[in-house]
Amino acid sequence: MSERKKRLIVVGDRVLIQPEEGEDRTKVGLYLPATAVDNQPVQGGTVVATGPGNALSAPTELSDEPWKVGAPEPRYLPVQAQIGDYAIFFRRAAVEITFDGDHYLVVPQAAILTLVREGDEGDEGGLSL
Repeated sequence: MSERKKRLIVVGDRVLIQPEEGEDRTKVGLYLPATAVDNQPVQGGTVVATGPGNALSAPTELSDEPWKVGAPEPRYLPVQAQIGDYAIFFRRAAVEITFDGDHYLVVPQAAILTLVREGDEGDEGGLSL
């Protein structure tokens, strides 16, 4: 019997983030306890998966043809985050999960403050540095 590989599927407007390890030392060299690092209001990490986005309501079609079966394909307003982006987000909005021994954070798109993305100069409205 073959073992099936598990997949983690992100739903809605949520983003799956692999958090960066917090700095355990200050710039001066003092070691910080883990509780001090975890209490930061914002955190950063790399986007590893995104949900499809917010579902848009289907247009209402009143039809006099009862033989038509099936609903139209669902449509979504996509999330801005893309796989590989570095996201800075509100720590309190994140939900911690462990999947196959790896630690992740599930963050709603509304909690993401900024995205850092490598790309062309012509990207949509970003600040190029």
